[in-house]
Amino acid sequence: MSSPSSTASSDPVPAHHKISYVEFASAHPQQSCDFFAALFGWRRESFGPDYVAFHGAGLAGGFYRANLCSTASSGGALIVFYSADLDASLSLVTAHGGRIVKPVFAFPGGRRFHFTEPAGNEFAIWSES
Repeated sequence: MSSPSSTASSDPVPAHHKISYVEFASAHPQQSCDFFAALFGWRRESFGPDYVAFHGAGLAGGFYRANLCSTASSGGALIVFYSADLDASLSLVTAHGGRIVKPVFAFPGGRRFHFTEPAGNEFAIWSES
């Protein structure tokens, strides 16, 4: 799947040999993007029912329609977000329909938790405290 040619002005400028775009499978691309828009304020750009791009995440990307999802236990890459207030982020995730799959735990450098968005893709949020 190739990335859409248009970009939002808040997306980072592509740099040589740096990660510039990420794509996730989702049985419901619009629902996945709606979840993150509500959670983090991401902007959405629909390219029909099978692809929705997102902007404003620190890295541009999109969700494409597929009956697959990415989890750490199946070897998928784990995208980890930073939070200045981990407890508030945990509340937001659950309030918007995310499922906590690994409750808050300490690790060298801080604390984090893992969650899945409505289509089942796993992500984590961390904080120093």
